Amino acid sequence: MRVRFAPSPTGHLHVGNARTALFNWLLARGQGGTFVLRLEDTDEVRSTVTSADGILEDLRWLGLDWDEGPDKGGAFGPYRQTERLDHYRGYAARLMADGHAYHCFCSPADLEAQREVALREGRTPQYAGTCRALDPAASRARVEAGEPAAIRFRVPARDAVTFTDLVRGPITTDIGMIGDFVLIRQNGLPAYNFAVVVDDVEMRISLVVRGEDHVPNTPRQCLLYEALGVAPPQFAHLSLVLGPDHAPLSKRHGASSVGEFRARGILPEALVNYLALLGWSPGQGEELVPVEELARRFRVQDVTRSAGVFDPDKLAWMNRHYVKAAEPSRIAALLVPHLRAAGVIGEPAPGKSDLDAFLLACVPLIAGTVDQLADAPERLRPVFETPRPAATVEHLAAEGAEAARAGREVVVAFAQELSGRPRLTRETFREAAQQVRQRTGQKGRALFHPIRLALTGADSGPELDLLVPAIEAGAQVQAGAGLAPVVGCRERAAICAAALLGA
Repeated sequence: MRVRFAPSPTGHLHVGNARTALFNWLLARGQGGTFVLRLEDTDEVRSTVTSADGILEDLRWLGLDWDEGPDKGGAFGPYRQTERLDHYRGYAARLMADGHAYHCFCSPADLEAQREVALREGRTPQYAGTCRALDPAASRARVEAGEPAAIRFRVPARDAVTFTDLVRGPITTDIGMIGDFVLIRQNGLPAYNFAVVVDDVEMRISLVVRGEDHVPNTPRQCLLYEALGVAPPQFAHLSLVLGPDHAPLSKRHGASSVGEFRARGILPEALVNYLALLGWSPGQGEELVPVEELARRFRVQDVTRSAGVFDPDKLAWMNRHYVKAAEPSRIAALLVPHLRAAGVIGEPAPGKSDLDAFLLACVPLIAGTVDQLADAPERLRPVFETPRPAATVEHLAAEGAEAARAGREVVVAFAQELSGRPRLTRETFREAAQQVRQRTGQKGRALFHPIRLALTGADSGPELDLLVPAIEAGAQVQAGAGLAPVVGCRERAAICAAALLGA
C-alpha cells in the first residue's frame, strides 16, 4: 500500500486536512504501507515557503512522520510540484501524440465570455470546444511562432464515467457534464487534475484518501488514467469537518488550524485521538485510544459518509485526560510560553534561570482541570496575587460574629504555626493545619475556609494542598530568575493575622 498526503502550501494546516493526513498515516502505519508527503505548490500567487514549512512542522508536531517527501527524498521524487514541471510536459506531449490532447489558443477574455453566456442560459459553464478541431500541424506552427497556448484534454465521446469509492460506493458522472479541461496552462504550469494524476502514477500511489470536495475532480482524473493506459488507484473521499452549526469548520467557529490548537495548549496526542474519531470509530465504545492502537484498527472502509461535527468540549475533555497522564516535566516546559504571555515570566538575569521546581509545583494545579494550557495562567492566578487583608476581614465579618471570631482564631494560630516553620510542602501544610485544628478545635470548613481566605483572599479556588506547594515554590525562586514576585504562605498569613487583630 502506498498512500499520500498532498497539501497546497497556501495557508495554515486546517484540522480537516490534518484528519486526511492522519487517516493516510494510520493506513500506512497499520498495514505496513508507505506514507508519501507531496507539496502541490504550483499556485504562483498563494503558495509560500513559509506555509510549506509550517505544514511540515505541524505534521511533525502531530507525530505524523512520512517515508518519502520533500525533505527526505525517495525513489519517486521530486516531491514538490514546482520541481516536476518537466514531468508534466512529457506526459502532455505523450497525450497529444496519442490524440488525447490539443493546443487551445482561447484567451482568458474569450473563456470568460463563454462562461458568462453559459450562466445566462442556465447551463453549467464548460469549454465550448473552440480549438478542438484545429489541425495539429497548424497548431504546432502557431505555438512555434510564439503564440500563447494551453493544452487541453480531449474528453472522449461516451455516456458516463464511473468509479467505486471505498467510502461512498459507486459514483457515476454524465460525461456531458465534463468539458475539455486544461492540462497545461498558457503560463506552462500544470492544472491540478493533470498534475495530481502524473504524480500519483509516477509515485505509484495505490489508494487516494482525500476530502469529498475532490469528488467532482475524480471523473476527469479517471479519464486521464484511461488515456495513459494506467489503472487508477482506489479512491476514498472523506466528508468535510463541520462546526457545531453544521457549516464547514472555519475561523468563525474559533480555532480551525493545527497551529491555533497548538498555540492554545492542546497536546498533539489529544488532537490526534480526537481527529481519528471524526467519522470513524475504533469499535468497542472506546474514545481514549493510543495512536498505535488506532493504526492497528483503522480501515478506510469503516469511515462513515456523514460529516464529522467538531465538538470543542469533547476535545477539551480529551486534552484534560492527556495533560493529566503526561510526564509532569513535559507539562512544566509547555507552561512557559503561556506564563510568559501572561506576563508572570520574563527574561532571567544571567545565571538566574532555574524555574524548574516552581513549574513542576504548578503542574498538579492545572493537570486535569484546564481545557487547554492557555488557561493555566488564570488557574494559577492565586499563586501570583497577594490577597488584600481587608478582603479577608470583610469575608469573615459577613459570616456573622461567631464565625468571624472562630475564623480569626484559626488565621492567627495558622500564622503563629508558620512563623517557626520552613517553607511548606504538601505534607507539612497538612501537619500545620492539624496543629491549628488542635489549638482551635475547628475542623472541616471552619478550619480550612479561614486559611484559604488568608492565603488567597477568595472563598473558593484550587485545592489548598496543591496550591500551597506552588506558592511556596514561587516564594523560593531567586530574584532575577524572571519570575514575577510570589509572596509566601508565611508572609500572607502574618499580614492577614495582623489585619484581623487590628480590626
